[in-house]
Amino acid sequence: MASLTEEEDDHEIILDDETAHQIGIAYKKTTLSLAGSSFSPAVCSALSKSKLHFDRYIPSYLSWQPDRRIAMATPAPETKVTVLDGVTKNKNDGEDAEDNLQPVVADGTSHQIGADPWYQAGFVLTTGVNSAYVLGYSGSLMVPLGWIGGAIGLLIAAGVSMYANALLAKLHLLGGKRHIRYRDLAGHIYGARMYRVTWAMQYVNLFMINIGFVILAGQALKALYLLIRDDGALKLPYCIVISGFVCTLFAVGIPYLSALRVWLLFSTAFSLIYIVAACVLALRDGARAPARDYSIPGDPSSRVFTTIGASASLVFAYNTGMLPEIQATIKPPVVKNMEKALWLQFTAGSVPLYAVIFIGYWAYGNETSSYLLNSVHGPVWVKAVANLAAFLQTVIALHIFASPMYEYLDTRFGSGRGGPFAAHNVVFRVGVRGGYLAVNTLVAAALPFLGDFMSLTGALSTFPLTFVLANHMYLVANGHRLSSLRKAWHWFNVVGFTVLAVAAAIAALRLIAVDSKTYHLFADV
Repeated sequence: MASLTEEEDDHEIILDDETAHQIGIAYKKTTLSLAGSSFSPAVCSALSKSKLHFDRYIPSYLSWQPDRRIAMATPAPETKVTVLDGVTKNKNDGEDAEDNLQPVVADGTSHQIGADPWYQAGFVLTTGVNSAYVLGYSGSLMVPLGWIGGAIGLLIAAGVSMYANALLAKLHLLGGKRHIRYRDLAGHIYGARMYRVTWAMQYVNLFMINIGFVILAGQALKALYLLIRDDGALKLPYCIVISGFVCTLFAVGIPYLSALRVWLLFSTAFSLIYIVAACVLALRDGARAPARDYSIPGDPSSRVFTTIGASASLVFAYNTGMLPEIQATIKPPVVKNMEKALWLQFTAGSVPLYAVIFIGYWAYGNETSSYLLNSVHGPVWVKAVANLAAFLQTVIALHIFASPMYEYLDTRFGSGRGGPFAAHNVVFRVGVRGGYLAVNTLVAAALPFLGDFMSLTGALSTFPLTFVLANHMYLVANGHRLSSLRKAWHWFNVVGFTVLAVAAAIAALRLIAVDSKTYHLFADV
């Protein structure tokens, strides 16, 4: 720790090494203001010459403009203050003092941040886990993996996903700032180039997830229509277009992620409706059906590719690819609260996921469809309500996964004037968000291969973002404090998941190539 006292001030400032280093090398470019007092160049120079070993650390503060200042909480005079992990804490406070402290935010945003309780973030995470995607996992995960591979794979994927997300959550306050975007965190650790690379990977990931949601909504709408009128007039591409339009209306009405609030309760209710309906009807079908075939279909060579592709879908099931953006909405203490939200997701929040996957596969074996509600038999009204609930929940879930793109567009191109429902801001959302979703809808209608998108998304983005980058960023940020064994463990994860990502990408591309021969553009599948 570094300690210094200005002669003109009565209070002592205690800094962790990293913050002291940042102040020391940044003082040449800016007037530094901390705790209500401006440190002189002499003090900053002394800091810069101190024996603090952070040569390999390149802080993002170096990109400051000359008129920028360090914004820290202002303490009362004649108090001792500690600046540590992005918060300002009185030395006489207890361990829970962080609850009432606001860390510095890395970059400006037009969206609301730091206002939500931990359980709201937990509901956001469980909404993603129990989205209508779960209706496809019996077919896309269990059929190519079988009972043993599927069950063990789901548990392992849950464990490594929880671990990787917890690592990422701990980096949220790295360098004394809240990194409210994935790319901000990567840029802070690696520099400008990885900022851009991470941004590209994340938005490819979210764009493809959004395509999948539009396809899912279209499938649910088509299934609902066929229950009412089985005349073939309303084809899947038309249903996808209708779904995209409804998603646009919702996107215009909900300005930012924190504004979902009550909609998260609706999302939970919709999820329970289609999951309970699918489970009950599948249990009834399974109890009446003859013995099912649980063997893994296909020849040996095709099984290899489908197994690898399914492994990418396993990690896709648990991960959002936007954890820092979700964590940005949480009130302090942001790390502890995010850990609570993650525990909710991976415990109670995952029970419906396991139920629908295992019951669906038990009931139909390797003949399970890629959309479970197409396999079940039962009262028409029950299936209709379940499909309607799946459609509505998908609209809400898509908004969550599109929110990082909305935040970028609003912050970068929005006026920044007036409230979110000012006329000019509403018109802006209609044009910008409507345009983004129009592109999603067009691609979804042209290539409605849901399982392929899940596999390719997991390979290209979910593996690198959730596992490779999370472990490597933690290693870079904390390497000087880690034992050799822990360093080796993180490197094992980095290398192992990189190999899996490459293999899964090859398998997914092969699957897309095969399906492109089976289906044509704008196919009614």
